[in-house]
Amino acid sequence: MSEHAERGVRSGTVPPPPLAPPRTPGRRRRLVHWLRSRSLRSRLTFLSAAAVAVAIALSALACWFIVEKQLYNQVRADLASAPLPMPPRGAGLVCYSTPEQALDHQPVGSLQEISGAAPRDTQFLAEGKGVCLPPGATKAIATEPGDSAVFRLKPGQSIIREGRFTNGDPALVRLTNDPRYLVPVVVMVATPTQSVEESLQGLAILLGSVSVGGILLAAVAGRLVARSALKPVDQLTDAVEHIARTEEVGTTIPVHGHDEIARLSTSFNSMSTSLANSRERQTRLIADAGHELRTPLTSLRTNVDLLIRSNDTGRPLPPATKTKLLGNMKAQMQELTVLIGDLLQLSRPDSPKAGPNLAVVALHEIAGRAVERAKLRGPGLVFETGTEPWYVHGDAAGLERAVINLLDNAVKYSPPGGTIEVRLQQGVLTVRDHGPGIPPDELQYVFDRFWRSPSSRQLPGSGLGLSIVAQSVREAGGEVTLGPASDGGPGALATVRLPGGHGPE
Repeated sequence: MSEHAERGVRSGTVPPPPLAPPRTPGRRRRLVHWLRSRSLRSRLTFLSAAAVAVAIALSALACWFIVEKQLYNQVRADLASAPLPMPPRGAGLVCYSTPEQALDHQPVGSLQEISGAAPRDTQFLAEGKGVCLPPGATKAIATEPGDSAVFRLKPGQSIIREGRFTNGDPALVRLTNDPRYLVPVVVMVATPTQSVEESLQGLAILLGSVSVGGILLAAVAGRLVARSALKPVDQLTDAVEHIARTEEVGTTIPVHGHDEIARLSTSFNSMSTSLANSRERQTRLIADAGHELRTPLTSLRTNVDLLIRSNDTGRPLPPATKTKLLGNMKAQMQELTVLIGDLLQLSRPDSPKAGPNLAVVALHEIAGRAVERAKLRGPGLVFETGTEPWYVHGDAAGLERAVINLLDNAVKYSPPGGTIEVRLQQGVLTVRDHGPGIPPDELQYVFDRFWRSPSSRQLPGSGLGLSIVAQSVREAGGEVTLGPASDGGPGALATVRLPGGHGPE
């Protein structure tokens, strides 16, 4: 006992046990870690080979056990149907205490001395006398302590057990209680099974060789199949690495078939194309925004420079000129404010997520408020309205901005004293003006960002109003169109279709 332990015993305390060594990861964890560290191709090859190996091993084992059972059942059936030898004539049999002694004292003779002797190894077990061999016997059957229980069987009954000869060769032994003798005798008849076991060993070697060959072929086939199946994945990986290295979005890969790999390739191509289009739109938006911002900023800077120069030189501007200059600056600031607001509106994602801004909106009330606001901007215009209740699910602020932009567009292009017709029926909102209309070759561009008709570039605006209309309507699940008037008259007709209902439910 150590000094520390002795001190603990003397003080009445027991020292704490030593800390157990940390547990090492099990084989399963190490196997999982090894698999995860391999490439996908190697994992597919290994798993396919392992699956084939398990299937072949189970099939080989099942085949071996079935053959073994059939062979031994056949040997048992032959042994059970073998006839009993006839009792010996003459002086009878000489018995010894063990089979080995009986075989050592076996006299020279032949089996023909026993009438009806079967072509199998026979041995007699006499109660109280020991083991007896027939004349000419060349083998002795090893006895077991349980063989004496056969004496208690009914006359003629028998059992079959696995046994062996005294030289060690395996055998099946039938023990029968034979009542034809003067003393109780058990007749032991044995059939050697060495040939059966050799056949089973040969079958095991054959099945093992076939299994190894099948596993090797499965590994090679699995490698080839994995290489062929993962070729699109390699192409996809190369494309992704190329995009990550060069930032060239829009790269696509060929698609073959309709399987899962083809679906993955198609999805990647769609994503890559969408990213390219998004980058192109972003680049165009920045360029267009910079172009649109440059004009009011340049004008505003010119006016500010003029005011600063007037103040620095001590030559004040005439009051009328100064008032006009400040009015221009205010208008330019308002134009910048509207342009920045439009850019913020367009910067929202094209596919909105459900959130607190989405609610049930009364479209007819939005149209009414927009008409009242448009009347302030076009005091000399006539507004003909006819709306019925219609409720939609969307962003109230975005939809109101869209309707206001449509009416502002109609006010801008309406002649003095013109009429603007606003209708809302069955979820279809129409805004009709009687202005110059839109040329047919320009209709495809009206909803593009920053696009303005060449004939209206002298009018105020940024070219973002109809883009905001299209985006807001699309976010609410509707559609918007702009074209000539349906009656063939002058002006343009804007149509907005929104899903909804007559009630707020």
